[in-house]
Amino acid sequence: MDSRVLFLAGLLLTGCVPSCYARYSDDDSWFTLKNIAIGGVVGAGAVVAAPFALGAAGFGAAGVTAGSLAAAIQGPAVVSGSAFALAQSAGAAGLGIGTKVALFAGWGAVGTAVSKNND
Repeated sequence: MDSRVLFLAGLLLTGCVPSCYARYSDDDSWFTLKNIAIGGVVGAGAVVAAPFALGAAGFGAAGVTAGSLAAAIQGPAVVSGSAFALAQSAGAAGLGIGTKVALFAGWGAVGTAVSKNND
């Protein structure tokens, strides 16, 4: 999937975050350029920062780094599909497109909601 399509889809998704307390008046829209832009920047920042955060925690291409946080929490038998195994896989092979979409949409929604609440 083209990264521009992914970015635009994420912007649309993060601009549609409903609020339980919204009054839905004309001036209470989630689709303001500011809210969508802040959501997009936060979402893109999460996608860019995730590999650095995994590396800093000790999940690298060569495996778990000795003396790192990852080494401290690694148990004797890591179960396939566990959070630790998924983090190691992402640290070694990089983030998959599904993970990038989830990071972008999730953190984009958080950025949009925070921006909306600070209006």
